[in-house]
Amino acid sequence: MITLYDFPMAPSPRRARILLAEKGVPHDTVVIDLRGQEQLGEAFRAINPQCTVPALRLDDGHVLGDNAAIAAWLEAQVPEPPLMGRTALEKAEIASWNWRIEFECFMAIAEALRNSAPAMKDRALTGPVAYAQIPELAQRGLARLQQFLTTFDLHLAGRDTVATDRFSIADITAVVAVDFARVVRVKPDADSHPNLARWRSLMAQRPAMAL
Repeated sequence: MITLYDFPMAPSPRRARILLAEKGVPHDTVVIDLRGQEQLGEAFRAINPQCTVPALRLDDGHVLGDNAAIAAWLEAQVPEPPLMGRTALEKAEIASWNWRIEFECFMAIAEALRNSAPAMKDRALTGPVAYAQIPELAQRGLARLQQFLTTFDLHLAGRDTVATDRFSIADITAVVAVDFARVVRVKPDADSHPNLARWRSLMAQRPAMAL
């Protein structure tokens, strides 16, 4: 059976958990303690030199060290239900929105958090290299996040899904990103972002979103 290297409180492995659940793929789980910096230890470095979770060990021993690789493998291995599009145009639309959410929302939140939290001193970027915090980037991250939420709310007007007319990996990425915003004390609500709040309520009806 495949093995997911996970940390329940981190957003990135949550994306992998939801994706595996939506595809109906059973797996074992090994928890890597990010709070204790287990990801930087020699044992986990031997598994994933990027020192990040999620990582997915396949039955043949290969390790997929990031969400992009995990999603590509799962979509090819378990094509139904398709979460990255059926037609060329669907694939392009979903890929575009998935990238935008990662860059404009996920990265903005990470920028705000990792450049301000005392616990992340010298850990401003994930991975094996220690990088110092830049406080100014925290403020920029918050500004980028608010801009994305405004744009995203407008995009979701009259829509039940982020891209195309069906649920996709872009919805998974967006749910996890929007939920993760709480770590920088940003929580969209029906008053400030009505379309986003309605879409998030629809997403909550999917059992995998509770993971």
